Amino acid sequence: MPEIITQSIQDYLKHIYELSGNGGSASTNDLAARLNIAPASVTGMLQKLANAKSPLVVYKKHQGVTLTKNGEKAALEVIRHHRLLETFLVNTLGYSWDEVHCEADKLEHVISEDFEARMAEALGHPTRDPHGELIPTADLIMPADESCPLASLRTDETATVRRVSDDDPALLRHLREIGVVPEVKVTVKNYSEFDGNLTLKVEGQKSNVVLGTAVTSQVFVER
Repeated sequence: MPEIITQSIQDYLKHIYELSGNGGSASTNDLAARLNIAPASVTGMLQKLANAKSPLVVYKKHQGVTLTKNGEKAALEVIRHHRLLETFLVNTLGYSWDEVHCEADKLEHVISEDFEARMAEALGHPTRDPHGELIPTADLIMPADESCPLASLRTDETATVRRVSDDDPALLRHLREIGVVPEVKVTVKNYSEFDGNLTLKVEGQKSNVVLGTAVTSQVFVER
């Protein structure tokens, strides 16, 4: 691995990991949108990372980009920092779950490995962050994720919420208000074939709630 992996490179690797999913590849356009950078600039950086002495990515024009083993390890290190920091901010400093993403984005690049280890120990070595996202282990292995989108459930199916996307603070506040949070059970009372809306009975809530695909695609559950 390069002696110095800059903050910019860390951001690239983290987003490539998140966009590539289960063994897939990330497209230049999707990566550019995530980073808010022109596609041409993204292509230049990917070529640089692919042609380095210790390559962090494999890049093929028109086929997208994947991480090498070194690139994946570097990505998982940043993701571990990020999710531990989110957990620390919520559990220890009293932040709400819609406030921590941006704070963790800033801090993930600067904490030391000793700080990471002490933070994990103080938190009791959590396996998930406040949004239910899995935390890579200390030896940089991502646990298996068995969840599926809430949008895939149909009438009379029951599932447990495992994780929710944390990019949109407004969405997180809405989910908190209606009780759709990790470890809560939901039951589909009705599925609309017309628009994909789900009518849900949420554990602990008196009234059913109707959610559209813009929300149900961002909530992940286990049947």
